[in-house]
Amino acid sequence: MTTMHTARGDDTFTKHESQVRSYCRDWPALFDTAVGSRLVDVDGRSYLDFFAGAGALNYGHNNPLLKSALLDYIERDGITHALDMNTRAKGAFLSTFAEKILKPRGLDYVVQFPGPTGTNAVESALKLARKVTGREAIVNFTNAFHGMTLGSLSVTGNAMKRAGAGIPLVHSTPMPFDNYMGGATEDFAWFERVLNDEGSGLNKPAAVIVETVQGEGGVNVARAEWLRGLADLCKRQDMLLIVDDVQMGCGRTGEFFSFEEAGIVPDIVTLSKSIGGYGLPMALTLIRPELDVWEPGEHNGTFRGNNPAFVTAKAAIDHYWSDDKLTIATKAKGIAISEHFDDLCERFDGLSHRGRGMVQGLVFADAPKADEVCAKAFERGLLAETSGPSSEVVKLLPALTITDAELSEGLTILSAAVEEVLG
Repeated sequence: MTTMHTARGDDTFTKHESQVRSYCRDWPALFDTAVGSRLVDVDGRSYLDFFAGAGALNYGHNNPLLKSALLDYIERDGITHALDMNTRAKGAFLSTFAEKILKPRGLDYVVQFPGPTGTNAVESALKLARKVTGREAIVNFTNAFHGMTLGSLSVTGNAMKRAGAGIPLVHSTPMPFDNYMGGATEDFAWFERVLNDEGSGLNKPAAVIVETVQGEGGVNVARAEWLRGLADLCKRQDMLLIVDDVQMGCGRTGEFFSFEEAGIVPDIVTLSKSIGGYGLPMALTLIRPELDVWEPGEHNGTFRGNNPAFVTAKAAIDHYWSDDKLTIATKAKGIAISEHFDDLCERFDGLSHRGRGMVQGLVFADAPKADEVCAKAFERGLLAETSGPSSEVVKLLPALTITDAELSEGLTILSAAVEEVLG
């Protein structure tokens, strides 16, 4: 462990940084450098990263292909900040995104740059849905997480995060996510009944917002047929369907968009985290053209034009999304994690697992054990976080570019941590 440097660092951060800091409490090291799937602290100790910036580093730390494009751009004094002015970097990104992501998937969206973060994308999606429909209510789902600003919080399920708003969070209606009731038989007959019943008390919603896999909510995976049922319901009831792909997009589940497996086409899609490629702040709101009713400047933000992120985003798409190699590799690695979890679940009582692609969760019946496992894993040099309403799930989000050897090494470390905690 990095005792001397950790103590010195803790003094600095304790003195100057807000109590709201969190990840540094679970991983008390003074990190210095990072390449690929490894971080190194100031004492030279290496840590395998199964966290990947909460999904913002799908292509790893300091990916050399993306770094080269970024350094070239900076070296030639390429524009860094430009609000929404037209720049060469933005035009190149838009063309590449349209040709290599949208067109091959038969998707027709216009791109809005709402600001640098996922919650900016969600806020713009909610505002636009209300503007288009003239309605206020938004349907969200149990255990959802959509961001920390007020609109995004209103459609987030976590009680602790909602309480931080300090005011009532209104105009949203939570509904049960797939399998919330403990079985796989839920459908939307009940939902449609209350929508059609003038005595139900439910205001006609403007939109439904959903994650195909709830990462922060505990790696809850929606079935493809459930998502198709939801999309069909939205069409019948004239509600817009918003898919929040902030964490699960950009290949996390295998395909570029997590909703591709279900064969649905959302009205609005939100992207952030790994869309910038290099971990640079960037977010997109994708809008069906006929819904793009914004007035110029009606939704804006000072940092919506992060040109270095356009450069690394384009480089990531060019390199990783010109064919299906990354998708195939991601699904194979997801299967490897799932099989490893199968073995752990056979060996220890009180464990189960779930996930899709390279987002996988190991679920502990005794919730505090998940935190203990992550702590023991950190002592052995592995970064992994918990999720779920009681932090009962060890959530794995390795970089999609992690090597097979690194993945195996990390899973071995995790197994040792589970063994120590569960005996």
